[in-house]
Amino acid sequence: MAGMIPAALRDLIDDAALFPPGNAPLEAAVPAHRGYRQSWYEPLVGPLLIPQTRLAALDPGRTGLRIAVIVDGDPATVLDAVEALGPQVTVAHYESRRPLDDLAKHLAGKPVYAEIPLEEDAIDAVRPTGFTPKFRTGGLTADLFPAPEALAAAMHACRRRGMRFKLTAGLHRAIRHRDPVTGVKHHGFVNVLVAADTVAENDPDATAAVLASEDAADLAARAKRLLARPRALWTGFGSCSINEPLQDLLDLGLLHRGDAA
Repeated sequence: MAGMIPAALRDLIDDAALFPPGNAPLEAAVPAHRGYRQSWYEPLVGPLLIPQTRLAALDPGRTGLRIAVIVDGDPATVLDAVEALGPQVTVAHYESRRPLDDLAKHLAGKPVYAEIPLEEDAIDAVRPTGFTPKFRTGGLTADLFPAPEALAAAMHACRRRGMRFKLTAGLHRAIRHRDPVTGVKHHGFVNVLVAADTVAENDPDATAAVLASEDAADLAARAKRLLARPRALWTGFGSCSINEPLQDLLDLGLLHRGDAA
């Protein structure tokens, strides 16, 4: 049964196959996403992320597709582009790093993840819009990977304001590690899962320590104690790979192949 996927892991990973560093072509990303939807781990996977400027390339015959729209064009035209897809395509939410005023003008009342810096002023600016903050945790250059202390501070700032947050980029592996090619330290999504629970202790240093940990056994043991509870603070993350985080969850014993069987 699908319900056997632990609550803490449901809708954890949005499918960002179209984005760097994966850059999958649309004609490959859509059928691959359909495959995830037909798998035993289907509840783990969120919507397929599609740029606004590529919506028109979707085949109208691709029915039953659940997507999230990355607003990378004129926000004034995004709802028209979505409407043109027809009722067979469901939009779960919108995401953008465009100015908040533009988003609020055209997407007020819609579920929106606004990509912002980690600073508290930026979080305060999002709060009146009703949007959810989205923070970048990686990318193609080293400067896009925030220090554990900076990410921990943003997580605590969101909790104090009663806001959830989403993360994007650099989180396709479960445990914090140093990339052997670039030498850059990547955040781990299991670190974030445990750290988001630690935030309730109101100790940013403790949260930063969890984010900085590379102790896979300890993190997996702590994560197992959280699996029965839905994520209250962290909405999840986008990843250009679904298979890599899935395999890490299996290797750590946080999922078992065929849990939904």
